[in-house]
Amino acid sequence: MKEWLSGRNPVFEMIRARKRQIFKLLLADNLQPDERISEIVRTVKTYRIPVEMVKRTRLDTISENHQGVAAEVSAYPYSDMASILQRAQQKSQQPFVLVLDSLQNPQNFGTLIRSAEAFGVHGILIPLRHASGITPAVVTASAGAAEHMLVAAANLAQSLEEIKKDGIWVIGLEGSAEAQPPEKLRLDGPAALVVGSEGEGMRSLVRKSCDVLMRLPLEGQIESLNAAVAGSIGLFLIHQSRKPG
Repeated sequence: MKEWLSGRNPVFEMIRARKRQIFKLLLADNLQPDERISEIVRTVKTYRIPVEMVKRTRLDTISENHQGVAAEVSAYPYSDMASILQRAQQKSQQPFVLVLDSLQNPQNFGTLIRSAEAFGVHGILIPLRHASGITPAVVTASAGAAEHMLVAAANLAQSLEEIKKDGIWVIGLEGSAEAQPPEKLRLDGPAALVVGSEGEGMRSLVRKSCDVLMRLPLEGQIESLNAAVAGSIGLFLIHQSRKPG
Protein backbone atom coordinates (compact mmCIF):
# COMPACT_ATOMS: atom_id res chain seq x y z
CA MET A 1 0.00 0.00 0.00
CA LYS A 2 1.28 3.45 -0.97
CA GLU A 3 0.40 6.91 0.32
CA TRP A 4 1.55 10.49 -0.03
CA LEU A 5 3.31 12.55 2.61
CA SER A 6 3.65 16.27 2.01
CA GLY A 7 5.24 19.28 3.66
CA ARG A 8 8.90 19.98 4.30
CA ASN A 9 9.14 18.78 7.90
CA PRO A 10 7.06 15.59 7.50
CA VAL A 11 8.99 14.55 4.38
CA PHE A 12 12.34 15.46 5.91
CA GLU A 13 11.67 13.53 9.14
CA MET A 14 10.35 10.55 7.17
CA ILE A 15 13.63 10.42 5.25
CA ARG A 16 15.66 10.78 8.45
CA ALA A 17 13.76 7.99 10.20
CA ARG A 18 14.33 5.56 7.30
CA LYS A 19 11.34 3.42 8.29
CA ARG A 20 9.48 3.59 4.98
CA GLN A 21 10.21 2.79 1.38
CA ILE A 22 10.26 5.94 -0.76
CA PHE A 23 9.06 5.55 -4.34
CA LYS A 24 9.43 9.08 -5.65
CA LEU A 25 9.72 12.71 -4.64
CA LEU A 26 7.74 15.52 -6.24
CA LEU A 27 8.94 19.14 -6.11
CA ALA A 28 7.12 22.23 -7.34
CA ASP A 29 8.84 23.58 -10.45
CA ASN A 30 8.86 27.13 -9.03
CA LEU A 31 10.10 26.09 -5.58
CA GLN A 32 12.65 28.37 -3.95
CA PRO A 33 15.33 26.04 -2.53
CA ASP A 34 16.30 26.39 1.10
CA GLU A 35 18.52 24.33 3.42
CA ARG A 36 15.74 21.85 4.23
CA ILE A 37 14.79 21.27 0.59
CA SER A 38 18.45 20.94 -0.41
CA GLU A 39 18.98 18.29 2.26
CA ILE A 40 15.86 16.38 1.17
CA VAL A 41 17.01 16.36 -2.47
CA ARG A 42 20.59 15.43 -1.58
CA THR A 43 19.44 12.51 0.57
CA VAL A 44 16.94 11.03 -1.89
CA LYS A 45 19.52 11.25 -4.69
CA THR A 46 21.92 9.28 -2.49
CA TYR A 47 19.30 6.54 -2.30
CA ARG A 48 18.64 6.87 -6.07
CA ILE A 49 15.01 7.82 -5.54
CA PRO A 50 13.37 9.49 -8.58
CA VAL A 51 12.81 13.25 -8.24
CA GLU A 52 10.20 14.92 -10.46
CA MET A 53 9.63 18.64 -10.99
CA VAL A 54 5.88 19.24 -11.34
CA LYS A 55 3.37 22.08 -11.46
CA ARG A 56 2.00 23.20 -8.09
CA THR A 57 -1.45 22.24 -9.30
CA ARG A 58 -0.28 18.61 -9.27
CA LEU A 59 0.77 18.96 -5.64
CA ASP A 60 -2.51 20.71 -4.82
CA THR A 61 -4.34 17.48 -5.67
CA ILE A 62 -2.27 15.70 -2.99
CA SER A 63 -2.48 18.22 -0.14
CA GLU A 64 -3.53 21.79 0.55
CA ASN A 65 -0.39 22.47 2.60
CA HIS A 66 2.30 20.69 0.62
CA GLN A 67 4.87 23.54 0.81
CA GLY A 68 6.11 22.53 -2.61
CA VAL A 69 7.15 18.98 -1.73
CA ALA A 70 5.50 15.56 -1.58
CA ALA A 71 6.77 11.99 -1.39
CA GLU A 72 5.09 8.74 -2.40
CA VAL A 73 5.91 6.23 0.33
CA SER A 74 4.93 2.86 1.76
CA ALA A 75 2.34 2.65 4.54
CA TYR A 76 3.29 3.54 8.09
CA PRO A 77 5.04 0.58 9.79
CA TYR A 78 3.33 -0.20 13.09
CA SER A 79 5.31 -1.71 15.95
CA ASP A 80 4.40 -3.86 18.98
CA MET A 81 4.60 -3.57 22.75
CA ALA A 82 7.68 -5.79 22.97
CA SER A 83 9.62 -3.42 20.70
CA ILE A 84 8.53 -0.41 22.77
CA LEU A 85 9.83 -2.02 25.96
CA GLN A 86 13.00 -3.06 24.15
CA ARG A 87 13.63 0.56 23.13
CA ALA A 88 13.49 1.59 26.79
CA GLN A 89 15.90 -1.20 27.69
CA GLN A 90 18.31 -0.20 24.92
CA LYS A 91 18.38 3.33 26.33
CA SER A 92 18.86 2.01 29.88
CA GLN A 93 15.68 3.83 30.90
CA GLN A 94 12.55 2.85 32.75
CA PRO A 95 9.65 2.38 30.31
CA PHE A 96 7.56 5.43 29.47
CA VAL A 97 4.47 4.71 27.37
CA LEU A 98 1.59 6.87 26.12
CA VAL A 99 -1.76 5.07 25.77
CA LEU A 100 -4.45 6.76 23.66
CA ASP A 101 -7.95 5.36 24.18
CA SER A 102 -10.08 5.93 21.06
CA LEU A 103 -8.68 9.33 20.12
CA GLN A 104 -10.41 10.39 16.90
CA ASN A 105 -9.07 13.79 15.90
CA PRO A 106 -5.92 13.63 13.70
CA GLN A 107 -4.75 17.05 14.92
CA ASN A 108 -4.97 15.98 18.57
CA PHE A 109 -3.26 12.69 17.78
CA GLY A 110 -0.44 14.43 15.92
CA THR A 111 0.04 16.96 18.71
CA LEU A 112 0.31 14.19 21.31
CA ILE A 113 2.81 12.27 19.18
CA ARG A 114 4.94 15.40 18.89
CA SER A 115 4.80 15.94 22.66
CA ALA A 116 5.54 12.27 23.33
CA GLU A 117 8.60 12.34 21.09
CA ALA A 118 9.84 15.54 22.73
CA PHE A 119 9.41 14.22 26.30
CA GLY A 120 11.15 10.89 25.80
CA VAL A 121 8.21 8.49 25.44
CA HIS A 122 9.40 5.12 24.17
CA GLY A 123 6.20 4.24 22.34
CA ILE A 124 2.47 4.80 21.94
CA LEU A 125 -0.30 2.24 22.31
CA ILE A 126 -3.61 2.71 20.47
CA PRO A 127 -6.73 0.51 20.10
CA LEU A 128 -7.15 -1.88 17.20
CA ARG A 129 -10.42 -0.16 16.25
CA HIS A 130 -12.42 3.03 16.82
CA ALA A 131 -9.40 5.34 16.78
CA SER A 132 -7.34 7.40 14.37
CA GLY A 133 -4.35 5.54 12.96
CA ILE A 134 -1.13 7.03 11.62
CA THR A 135 -2.47 8.73 8.51
CA PRO A 136 -0.66 11.37 6.43
CA ALA A 137 -2.76 14.00 8.25
CA VAL A 138 -1.48 12.72 11.60
CA VAL A 139 2.12 12.75 10.37
CA THR A 140 1.65 16.35 9.23
CA ALA A 141 0.06 17.37 12.54
CA SER A 142 3.02 15.83 14.38
CA ALA A 143 5.47 17.82 12.20
CA GLY A 144 7.01 14.49 11.24
CA ALA A 145 7.54 13.26 14.81
CA ALA A 146 5.34 10.22 14.07
CA GLU A 147 8.12 8.88 11.83
CA HIS A 148 10.43 8.56 14.86
CA MET A 149 7.83 7.10 17.24
CA LEU A 150 6.98 3.43 17.80
CA VAL A 151 3.19 2.99 17.64
CA ALA A 152 1.46 -0.30 18.44
CA ALA A 153 -2.22 -1.18 17.97
CA ALA A 154 -3.68 -3.72 20.41
CA ASN A 155 -6.49 -4.50 22.82
CA LEU A 156 -5.84 -1.78 25.39
CA ALA A 157 -7.32 -3.40 28.50
CA GLN A 158 -5.43 -6.65 27.89
CA SER A 159 -2.20 -4.83 27.04
CA LEU A 160 -2.39 -2.69 30.17
CA GLU A 161 -2.81 -5.78 32.35
CA GLU A 162 0.25 -7.31 30.67
CA ILE A 163 2.53 -4.30 31.11
CA LYS A 164 1.47 -4.00 34.76
CA LYS A 165 3.06 -7.42 35.24
CA ASP A 166 6.32 -5.82 34.09
CA GLY A 167 6.05 -3.27 36.89
CA ILE A 168 4.74 -0.39 34.79
CA TRP A 169 2.49 1.99 36.74
CA VAL A 170 -0.63 2.80 34.69
CA ILE A 171 -1.85 6.38 35.23
CA GLY A 172 -5.22 7.41 33.83
CA LEU A 173 -5.68 11.11 33.09
CA GLU A 174 -9.11 12.56 33.88
CA GLY A 175 -10.75 15.41 35.74
CA SER A 176 -13.00 13.47 38.14
CA ALA A 177 -13.14 14.07 41.88
CA GLU A 178 -11.77 10.57 42.34
CA ALA A 179 -8.56 11.48 40.52
CA GLN A 180 -5.60 12.76 42.52
CA PRO A 181 -3.42 15.81 41.84
CA PRO A 182 0.12 15.16 40.50
CA GLU A 183 1.86 16.16 43.73
CA LYS A 184 0.24 13.25 45.54
CA LEU A 185 1.48 10.65 43.05
CA ARG A 186 4.80 8.98 42.32
CA LEU A 187 5.52 9.72 38.68
CA ASP A 188 9.22 8.89 38.54
CA GLY A 189 9.10 5.14 37.86
CA PRO A 190 8.07 2.96 34.91
CA ALA A 191 4.90 4.65 33.69
CA ALA A 192 2.09 4.47 31.14
CA LEU A 193 -0.09 7.56 30.81
CA VAL A 194 -3.60 6.87 29.52
CA VAL A 195 -5.45 9.67 27.71
CA GLY A 196 -9.11 9.14 26.82
CA SER A 197 -11.07 10.21 23.77
CA GLU A 198 -12.04 13.83 23.16
CA GLY A 199 -15.68 13.47 24.19
CA GLU A 200 -16.09 10.33 26.28
CA GLY A 201 -12.77 10.01 28.07
CA MET A 202 -11.51 6.54 28.91
CA ARG A 203 -13.69 3.52 28.26
CA SER A 204 -14.79 1.54 31.30
CA LEU A 205 -12.45 -1.45 30.94
CA VAL A 206 -9.46 0.77 30.22
CA ARG A 207 -10.24 2.97 33.22
CA LYS A 208 -10.50 -0.09 35.47
CA SER A 209 -7.06 -1.18 34.26
CA CYS A 210 -5.46 2.00 35.61
CA ASP A 211 -3.53 1.78 38.87
CA VAL A 212 -4.32 5.39 39.69
CA LEU A 213 -6.16 8.38 38.23
CA MET A 214 -4.51 11.79 37.92
CA ARG A 215 -6.19 15.17 37.45
CA LEU A 216 -4.50 18.36 36.41
CA PRO A 217 -4.83 21.34 38.78
CA LEU A 218 -6.94 23.93 36.98
CA GLU A 219 -7.62 27.35 38.52
CA GLY A 220 -9.37 29.26 35.74
CA GLN A 221 -12.98 29.44 34.64
CA ILE A 222 -12.57 26.68 32.05
CA GLU A 223 -13.34 23.31 33.63
CA SER A 224 -11.30 21.12 31.30
CA LEU A 225 -8.61 21.04 28.61
CA ASN A 226 -8.79 19.22 25.32
CA ALA A 227 -7.15 15.81 25.02
CA ALA A 228 -4.01 17.04 23.26
CA VAL A 229 -3.27 19.83 25.75
CA ALA A 230 -4.10 17.75 28.84
CA GLY A 231 -2.11 14.78 27.57
CA SER A 232 0.90 16.93 26.73
CA ILE A 233 0.89 18.46 30.22
CA GLY A 234 0.61 14.98 31.76
CA LEU A 235 3.57 13.78 29.71
CA PHE A 236 5.60 16.80 30.78
CA LEU A 237 4.87 16.18 34.46
CA ILE A 238 6.04 12.57 34.18
CA HIS A 239 9.07 13.63 32.14
CA GLN A 240 10.10 16.15 34.79
CA SER A 241 9.68 13.57 37.56
CA ARG A 242 11.89 11.09 35.70
CA LYS A 243 14.79 13.54 35.26
CA PRO A 244 17.78 12.91 37.57
CA GLY A 245 17.65 15.14 40.60
